[in-house]
Amino acid sequence: DIHIIQLDNGAFHFSQHLQIPENIILLFQPPHTPQVNPIERLWEEIKRHLAWESFGTLDELRQFIWRRLEKLNTSIVASITGWDFILDALFESNFS
Repeated sequence: DIHIIQLDNGAFHFSQHLQIPENIILLFQPPHTPQVNPIERLWEEIKRHLAWESFGTLDELRQFIWRRLEKLNTSIVASITGWDFILDALFESNFS
């Protein structure tokens, strides 16, 4: 399997000692572009269901979020987070 991990350009994502397996591709997003980060789109979907909700405790909020996450399946996550630019970036990099 090939795994693509998208990262922002935070300094903590760079290391001279990091050993990346051959089946892992690090895809760095442009600086200051959280809108192209798939996790931001996933959280946007979760937060959409939080509108007008009120929780008495932090634990109630956690339970609500877990219930929302449990409703997500692979195809839903792919439809929320999938972008052609990831494949385009791989083709441009001559990855095969």
